[in-house]
Amino acid sequence: MTADELQTLIEDATADYALGDSDAALAKLAQATSAAPDSFEAWHAAAEVNFSLRRLDDALAAAEKAHALRPADVFINTTLSRIWMERGDKAKAEHFGAQAKVAGWREQLKNPGNDTPGLA
Repeated sequence: MTADELQTLIEDATADYALGDSDAALAKLAQATSAAPDSFEAWHAAAEVNFSLRRLDDALAAAEKAHALRPADVFINTTLSRIWMERGDKAKAEHFGAQAKVAGWREQLKNPGNDTPGLA
């Protein structure tokens, strides 16, 4: 699968989810993560879709894969914080929330004037 095909698959999955077809979205994200297990975007999308469906175990598994690929990413640390909070582990939620803040500060230092952490 080419990078463009992977990106299209992730975008299609996101559109499916937005249109209410969670099963199609999850199937496409499973295809994406299987074809490209090093795709941060696919794992993060899978984490977010599963989280929104309250499939917390699946959300956590996907988020941990994304985190292993980009441990300093603002958004995956935020996702992990939200998952752990929902699971009732305040300490882990606060840990990942703090990691997200640190990552955001790093991004601001690298890109002065860019008020959106994670976007270069």
